[in-house]
Amino acid sequence: MRRYLRFVPLALLLAVLVELVAFVGVGRTIGYGSAVLLGFAASLLGLVLLRREGMRAWRGFRASVESRQPPGPQVTDGLVGLVGALLLAVPGLVTAVVGLVLLVPPVRRLARAGVQRATERRVSSMVAGDLFGPRRVKVRRADAQPAPEPTVAGPVVDAEVVEAGRAIEGEIVQPRRP
Repeated sequence: MRRYLRFVPLALLLAVLVELVAFVGVGRTIGYGSAVLLGFAASLLGLVLLRREGMRAWRGFRASVESRQPPGPQVTDGLVGLVGALLLAVPGLVTAVVGLVLLVPPVRRLARAGVQRATERRVSSMVAGDLFGPRRVKVRRADAQPAPEPTVAGPVVDAEVVEAGRAIEGEIVQPRRP
């Protein structure tokens, strides 16, 4: 069992307390009836967006597979949209605000990049290449020679760059979109 799983009950309790405090604060400001209606409206909007984001994610995934493109970008974008819609659908004012923020395009791009980086760290480089496409790799030799031009990583390995038995330092660089 993972270490961080022991903190899940504490995190859920803290989330419930934060939601309760937020509801009481909003209820005192605009009235408790209006706060309840606001919560119901946010949940209803979340349910509608959950269906829309799910269909959008599925269509993006199918289109990328049919065009033989890596499905990773569409999957991560769909995942962020689904999490945002799910947080909006969960009863609570704080989760609704977080869900709405995740659906804003600039924040969504940042969250998508974070999900992609986390996925790339957790899976092998071969699986990451299959999910997100080829990577450009900058190779710097330890003897301070100027770095060669970035090359697309793939099945072909340049014998001059990778020498048998020697470790080289490298950096993964996102490829430019056409």
